[in-house]
Amino acid sequence: MAAAPTDATEGTPKKKKKGSLLLIGALVVLVAGGAGGWVLMKGGKGGPEGAATAAKSKPAIYLQLDPAFVVNFQDAAALRFLQVGVNVMSYDPEAIAAAKEADPEIRNALLMLFSAQDVKSLSDVKGKQKLQAAALAEIQRILQQKIGRPGVDAVFFTSFIMQ
Repeated sequence: MAAAPTDATEGTPKKKKKGSLLLIGALVVLVAGGAGGWVLMKGGKGGPEGAATAAKSKPAIYLQLDPAFVVNFQDAAALRFLQVGVNVMSYDPEAIAAAKEADPEIRNALLMLFSAQDVKSLSDVKGKQKLQAAALAEIQRILQQKIGRPGVDAVFFTSFIMQ
């Protein structure tokens, strides 16, 4: 009977060792997961992702292109008019300044773009989004020539009237 208590006391330390190993393993996983999550949330400091995050930590700057654009375009049945209010957004003050200086060129490019549209392509949301992307590309093309980078991050239509 003396052997029975010895086995019971030997079994208890093994359970404690297994429990502590599981606890240590769980802590290692939690620490590694937390560190990985922190790195992902911070975006890292180097590389293009870090630069993009740093650029977007600056406040957005908006430039309203006044007056609103008014163009006419042909429909199969009648003469149509389009009025579009446009705002440009950037995180780069130098790009906004360059856009102000290039206002005549930007307005010309957008007038040509808007007047080349047809009613069918602009009658649904996808058509308007496609036009918005094309307007952004035109502005970025002009700023690329002026300052050597696209500079503008978004174009917003603040009004959109077809008649």
